[in-house]
Amino acid sequence: MVRILYTHDRAFMRKTFAAIDRHVEASSARLALGPEASEPDGPIEELSPRVADAADYDRAVFDVDPDVVVENHRFAAEVLDDRPEFYDSYPVVHVRHGASVGRGEVENTTRDLADHVDVALAPGEWWAERYRAGFPDSVRVSVVGIPEADALVGTDAPRRRRLLYAPTNHNYGGGSYVRTADRVLDAVAGTAFELRFRPHPADRREEPGRTVTARCMRRIEAMSNVTVDDETSPRESLRWADLLISDYSGIVTEWLHTGRPLVQLTDVVADRPVPALGYRTDRLSSPALERVYEEGYRSEVADEVDRRLQTLGIPMDGRAGERAAAEVMACTQ
Repeated sequence: MVRILYTHDRAFMRKTFAAIDRHVEASSARLALGPEASEPDGPIEELSPRVADAADYDRAVFDVDPDVVVENHRFAAEVLDDRPEFYDSYPVVHVRHGASVGRGEVENTTRDLADHVDVALAPGEWWAERYRAGFPDSVRVSVVGIPEADALVGTDAPRRRRLLYAPTNHNYGGGSYVRTADRVLDAVAGTAFELRFRPHPADRREEPGRTVTARCMRRIEAMSNVTVDDETSPRESLRWADLLISDYSGIVTEWLHTGRPLVQLTDVVADRPVPALGYRTDRLSSPALERVYEEGYRSEVADEVDRRLQTLGIPMDGRAGERAAAEVMACTQ
């Protein structure tokens, strides 16, 4: 009998559930909502019925008959033709996949999920305040942290001149990838840095990102100090790297748990600022990378990052998965 049913509509979203599920004390399974979500390998059993409309979604959940449904997506609001009926029969817990800051994702969450979420797990106080304002009073809001970042807490920087480039996607996140991918390769070419190049999955399969990715892959074949990270989860690369190059991707708040430097590319497609969580630049250069790697942040940048972290209020104690699991287990009673 499955008591906890996790649902997700992209394969890479399952990492959030894996970080929670190791702490639960009940049987569980994952419901992959569509072919792009399916990836049978992993610690949680996957269920992959065809889900094309609300009736399919209802049938899949009612067939499992769990105690609680845990979502980290807005699949129903974005894809389905109607509101699934199971929302009225089972408690629904929402946990974020990707705690991005500056992309308007919190507003999307409260707008699309307000009619069916019972418990909203917030990455930090900044999100919780907006959840409380945007969700009905009946929704329980709990600050848990970022479960998938627990494994990064307390890890040491390798100090091997390793860089990870992982920006947000173009089509949905309005990120920097299309404008900066080639510039990043230019900045590390012929240097002593080692770069892992990690495009968002959407930029590997959808235009215009797909063309950029194909071009960069051809360049990388001739670069001895650049490799491609195409793993579903970025966890190993986050532990591997000394410095992250990104923008306002959700990977940034995971990276903050390492205490290692961040370079934020501000040349994003969307018409919005990139919140200061690291050294920001619209023109990446080898000297800038060298300076941040060797010296860290200048005092004014460090002070601004500290202020921003205080505002976000993310608990970074390595116990986010435990707290999230406790909230989920409370719904099984």
